[in-house]
Amino acid sequence: MDSAIAWSENEIGALSAKVAALKASMSKVIIGQENVIDSLIICLLAGGHALVEGVPGLGKTLLVKSLSQATELDFHRVQFTPDLMPSDIVGTEILEEDHATRKREFRFQQGPVFTQVLLADEINRAPPKTQSALLEAMQERSVTFAGQTHKLPKPFFVLATQNPIEQAGTYPLPEAQLDRFLLRIDVVYPTEEEEIAMVSATTHAGLKDAEPVMDVATLLRLQQLVRDIEIGDHLLAYATRLVRATRPALTTVPAVKKHVGWGAGPRAGQALVLASKARALMHNRLAVTREDIGEMLLPVLAHRVIRNFEAEADGVAIAEILLALREHIRPD
Repeated sequence: MDSAIAWSENEIGALSAKVAALKASMSKVIIGQENVIDSLIICLLAGGHALVEGVPGLGKTLLVKSLSQATELDFHRVQFTPDLMPSDIVGTEILEEDHATRKREFRFQQGPVFTQVLLADEINRAPPKTQSALLEAMQERSVTFAGQTHKLPKPFFVLATQNPIEQAGTYPLPEAQLDRFLLRIDVVYPTEEEEIAMVSATTHAGLKDAEPVMDVATLLRLQQLVRDIEIGDHLLAYATRLVRATRPALTTVPAVKKHVGWGAGPRAGQALVLASKARALMHNRLAVTREDIGEMLLPVLAHRVIRNFEAEADGVAIAEILLALREHIRPD
């Protein structure tokens, strides 16, 4: 690796073992959903945020809680509701009196966003004014209040959930906020065998907490290692071409021309490369392959590519469009 950071084979091996241990610890609590666990770990290693979609009862809250337990990260949960205010998330100023001097002054009281893992539950239930309170935190890892900037802890990871089938009383996330999420992770129904195991486990002694297997220092080191995973120039160009091909004015992909109203921006290319690097590390590789890029294409672009009216009317899913894109665009 051509990097300013020195990586020994022993350290890389130890870090890879920690990733495997993290997955194993979460899998003991989360029955099934292997792809979801993998995607969540990939997002964490890449230093991004995740938007999780799924109907109620599939364990989305348990998923992020287990992640925080296994990594020994501070965890806060905010239930988004229509009456939630921005100050309920980022914090507010309170007037305090010094008992010795009797002098009064304002002090910033930190909100729940000042944590390492933030679960924004049902984020689309809060109005845009409250949703936007997370924009600076997610992108800049800081909060500005009353002219002062307050840094957030490291690492800082937001996992937001939303129910895709419930639209009454919800506020769709604007594109600017969707673009802040590295991945969109779809949680699907478990198989019959997994559901039987889940019902059995939760109706007997109950689920145990995830075993702590990774500390903060190790996670930060892993995030550094992800940045140093190699990617060839031809694969870097391939990832960029995939993103550019989502834009109707530039594309040669018929499905995109017909069904896409708005394509992904440059941040999508950065996300695709970072997620592919994290996936390579999860599979004990120090270089990105074409398979990594292909597998990360859907979770990276699913929330960044906007279908047009024709696609919505015809019931064409975004996954169909992106799979057609992957088949049409090939690496050199």
